[in-house]
Amino acid sequence: MKRNDWENHLVTGIKRLPARTDLIPYEDREAALSGARTASPNFKLLNGVWSFIYVDNPKLSPPGFQEEEADTFDWDLIEVPSNWQMKGYGRPHYTNVKYPFPLDPPNVPSENPTGIYRRKFVVDESWDGRRITLMFRGVDSAFYVWINGKMAGFSKGSRLPAEFDITEFAQIGTNSIAVQVMQWSDGSYLEDQDMWWLSGIFRDVYLVASPKLDINDVFVKTHLDSKYRDAELEIELKLKNVSSRKALCSVSAELLDVSGTAVFSRPLKKDASVNASGDSSIVLRSLVKNPAKWSAETPNLYTLLLTLSDASGKAIEVKTLKVGFRSVETKNGNMLVNGVPIMIKGVNRHEFHTELGRALTEEAMVEDLVIMKKFNINAIRTSHYANAPRFYELCDQYGIYVLAETDLETHGFGYAEGMNPSMWPEWENACVDRMVRMVEAYKNHPCAIIWSLGNESGFGCNHRKMAEWTRKKDSTRLLHYEGDYAQSIADIIGPMYPAPEGCIELVKKQNYKKPFIMCEYAHAMGNGPGVLKEYWDMFYSEKCMQGGFVWEWCDHGIRTLNEDGVEYFAYGGDFGDTPHDGNFIADGLVFPDRSPSPGLFELKKQIEPVKVEAADIRKGLVKITNRYDFLNLDSLNASYSILLNGRVIGSGGIPPVDIKAQSSGTVKIPFCFPANPKPGAEYFLCLSFTLPADTIWAKAGHELAWAQLPLPVAPKKTAAKKVSFGKSSAVDAIESDVMIAVNGARFKIVFDKVKGAITEWNFEDMPLLVNGPLLNFWRAPIDNDGVGGGHGFAKEWRDAGYHEMMHRCDGITLKESNGAAIVTVKSRIAPPIYRHGFLAEYVYTITPDGAISMAVSGKPVGEKLPHLPRIGLQMTLPDDLDTARWYGLGPGEAYIDSKAAQRAGVYSCPVEELYTPYVFPQENGNREDVRWVSLSNRHGMGLCAIGAPLFNFTAQYFSTDDLDKAKHSYDLVPRDEISLSLDYRQCGIGSGSCGPYAFEQYRIPAEAFKFGLSLRPFMAGEASEENLWMLSR
Repeated sequence: MKRNDWENHLVTGIKRLPARTDLIPYEDREAALSGARTASPNFKLLNGVWSFIYVDNPKLSPPGFQEEEADTFDWDLIEVPSNWQMKGYGRPHYTNVKYPFPLDPPNVPSENPTGIYRRKFVVDESWDGRRITLMFRGVDSAFYVWINGKMAGFSKGSRLPAEFDITEFAQIGTNSIAVQVMQWSDGSYLEDQDMWWLSGIFRDVYLVASPKLDINDVFVKTHLDSKYRDAELEIELKLKNVSSRKALCSVSAELLDVSGTAVFSRPLKKDASVNASGDSSIVLRSLVKNPAKWSAETPNLYTLLLTLSDASGKAIEVKTLKVGFRSVETKNGNMLVNGVPIMIKGVNRHEFHTELGRALTEEAMVEDLVIMKKFNINAIRTSHYANAPRFYELCDQYGIYVLAETDLETHGFGYAEGMNPSMWPEWENACVDRMVRMVEAYKNHPCAIIWSLGNESGFGCNHRKMAEWTRKKDSTRLLHYEGDYAQSIADIIGPMYPAPEGCIELVKKQNYKKPFIMCEYAHAMGNGPGVLKEYWDMFYSEKCMQGGFVWEWCDHGIRTLNEDGVEYFAYGGDFGDTPHDGNFIADGLVFPDRSPSPGLFELKKQIEPVKVEAADIRKGLVKITNRYDFLNLDSLNASYSILLNGRVIGSGGIPPVDIKAQSSGTVKIPFCFPANPKPGAEYFLCLSFTLPADTIWAKAGHELAWAQLPLPVAPKKTAAKKVSFGKSSAVDAIESDVMIAVNGARFKIVFDKVKGAITEWNFEDMPLLVNGPLLNFWRAPIDNDGVGGGHGFAKEWRDAGYHEMMHRCDGITLKESNGAAIVTVKSRIAPPIYRHGFLAEYVYTITPDGAISMAVSGKPVGEKLPHLPRIGLQMTLPDDLDTARWYGLGPGEAYIDSKAAQRAGVYSCPVEELYTPYVFPQENGNREDVRWVSLSNRHGMGLCAIGAPLFNFTAQYFSTDDLDKAKHSYDLVPRDEISLSLDYRQCGIGSGSCGPYAFEQYRIPAEAFKFGLSLRPFMAGEASEENLWMLSR
């Protein structure tokens, strides 16, 4: 029985041309120099509106749909490129590892949705006598194509180019094209890549008309000399003659530098003869003296013009491509680019757009690259497939290193011996074909410095064949494959997710003979990743460590509407797709709309190009390390400012910092050390490093690095200032069986003796508190506490009952001392069912000005408990205290193992802006190392919390329970009150969704604790928050 082509792994394509560099033939030099495909009359883009019909199986396709004059009157219309699920046909389906169909290769389900596309196109008379090829840059997952009713070809490999010669089928004038796309094919078994399964023609479709004698392919290599100064330019050309006569010709090559000036005094030139219906190869070589090198920091691109002429010297065609002079090699256990051991500050990037799926526009690609460059990212792993060709061109231009990965993943088969297609010899061609097509298509891009054999596909004989072909084809790049754990064919130790100590062991095991570059680390799912500092401290201190690629760039949430018409970002299961892996697809450094997450700011800080340390700070001396690989630090502007209690009190410029790449130096900052520091105040020296001029990715003044150093002031001790309490210098306390009321001239505070908590606090007749404060140990689990709460920290915490602690008042007493009321509450805090819990004591000291100083302590009782999510006070405030202002780290979210990106200062924003909109709601919005925080109303009246000395706070219109129960943003309905948490400590965030949980030093052991803080009412025009804080010091 003959198998269907789409269920036959031995068939990777029919009539498909060998992959090659995609170069457009231009008529003349000027048109070629424009670089625009549309400047060539030999190019025709077929993107746009096509007729479309969707059926459940290829066999159900309308009879005769491929015929030249097929009737499409009642068909729908669809935009090409697009994924049909994003246009309302079928539904998006997300899985991470598991396949959404039975594992029965090469067979696929009978339910195999199929899209039929048709359109007309016109072939101009000028194309008569030329070779016409049809290119599909991306079709998921297998397809046939017909031209004028005749089958022109078939292909698989969703994210790889497929080109067909349609010369014999096309005609001058109007033509028809029909494409039948199957959602599932045997190729789908090789495309199990932790993403939405989306189908259709999702990249460009176009025609190219080439002369019968043509430059069919080119491979440009730049060989740098031993000093990495001069280069040999090597141009390998393949000429193709489809005519019936032998052709005599010549090829000339011009090289233009970055300014457009010719490098050669005259073009390189070579004569050739090409047999009828034959091919011929020629090589052009030339020495180029000290070319401007290409790197991510210096993306210098030369323009190569190739002119093919006939025997008379008449130009037949002109082709052009960009050339970057750079070398890639390993030496002494390091990967070198242009002779320099570089640091990979990378991310894994899927092709995804919240509204377009994988049909990315150039604008969407540029948006990603601009954000990356602004955030110091210098490398991308094309996880886990070849990207659109324009993306590589943009990486060349913007300066991004690319680990170019081919379209191969078979994760769902597991890695047991003999159980994966990568281990089956009969699947060799299916695997090798994918590597060949990627390498041939993108071999001329300087950005591509590493080839990858795919992802999570076990390790077998087919990988060895892929590597063998690749090394034979291209010796100018390195090879990566994470599944080759022994690096028997890989040039790089490229693991996924070990903790730093595990990374060091891997390098030692290889005796420091190979570079270590993590292909995935710091899983950025939800609130995270934490512990980036520990990884980057390791990268910069250990031999052979050269960075890695964070998983991953963007959340894959699809923008959609719920049943009530509320917009949200959907994840796995939201479209009725099953099986699915839920929100595991929301694991990026940017949200689906490309707004940066707190994790991206943290990464930017860890990979910034400048490190600053105090040397002799009193003399203005600092040690500055240039962490660029090529640029001198004088390529950035530098400035300083001085902060007093978070406010700028002075600033100035710094002369150019002349420190070579990968070097350090001592620099004098021209500031005056505070001669008479304010008693009890904090002073910081802040340095900023910015772009001196506009670039294609940022304006002049964009900050790339900064530092904040505390100034070691030694203020004189002074007597504490006296504070006037107005009408009364003492409080009045009243006690009954059920309550204690403490009154002052301007306030009233009421304790409920049954609950052991404050139930009323008014200041100047304005309520400051709805309820609380009470001890809280729970946080709404973040993804990195254990995805879904079914394992990891989240499970330990729930099993211990931390999420449902009950408060019992075991006693409350009142006494007066020196005009103040002291209320002491003893409490037991414990979950239902269990014997364990905490014994706690709150001591409230209430002074005549209405302030409350709190001393809080506790200790665990019962069986040993797991570490805690947090220790702090939780209270509820009126919703009109809607402006937050604080002195601490900011302006953004921070946690103990993810706070380097935030700097000490005074910040202010509406309470609603303190919320971080993770796709899956969870703990968020924490601010670290806070000295004081105030929440006030529009009249400037409110409540100020002051640490002793530091604390954390969150303030939101959602309770912890709201966040814990919500699955989507639309589940969160803002309350008419503010939930305020003032935390002594909160557990780190780690990256435990896929990687190490928060490290031991960032966890909170369940042991005795004590802390203090004060709560003070305030009014505009009276003592400011800063003054209140200073009085407390």
